[in-house]
Amino acid sequence: MHFFLDTADVDVIKKLAETGLVDGITTNPSLVMASGRRFDEALKEICTVIDGPVSAEVVAMDVDGMIKEGRHLAKIADNIVVKVPLTFEGLQACKTFRAEDIHVNVTLCFSAAQALLAAKAGATFISPFVGRLDDIAQDGMQLIEEIVQIYSAYDFETQILAASIRHPLHVTMAAKLGCDAATIPPKIFEQLIKHPLTDKGLDGFAKDWAKTGQTIIR
Repeated sequence: MHFFLDTADVDVIKKLAETGLVDGITTNPSLVMASGRRFDEALKEICTVIDGPVSAEVVAMDVDGMIKEGRHLAKIADNIVVKVPLTFEGLQACKTFRAEDIHVNVTLCFSAAQALLAAKAGATFISPFVGRLDDIAQDGMQLIEEIVQIYSAYDFETQILAASIRHPLHVTMAAKLGCDAATIPPKIFEQLIKHPLTDKGLDGFAKDWAKTGQTIIR
């Protein structure tokens, strides 16, 4: 399973990329606003830090506008993935981009029917928003399961990128269902490695080692 960071904060990306565990980045207009950076400048820097896919979202709502913005974004770096919304216009733009060998992340997916259309449009990634479904008392993981089943039945190449991750359990559940990737807020990414029993065990080892009076390197 690939781990993407869902952020436009370059400093955070640099820090977590040092783990060697970050496979890609997703951004959106809200994350760009939070970063306080110019979009194009932040993308250029992110693409020098991360070799994997970096999703950059268009903001136009019409097909021509999406295509114009997407082509511009794709020129920033070879690993840019143009992000479009799951609308008829977004799917039309997706078809055009894929014909031009531009990778596409179709975002804001909330149903298996939408995911099927995105795959038929040639999307590189489909981004089902599991957390937002959970927020309205629907089962986000059921959506992941349905998409996995459909894509497997028809050998679609579109990768399932679980989005709107709210907690570490979302990540492990998506992995168990066969999700290709998850895009994770930095805070959740750091929580994946934490466990109170790990901390307790380390504390006990450290105290016992100190009692020996030894050092590993003399």
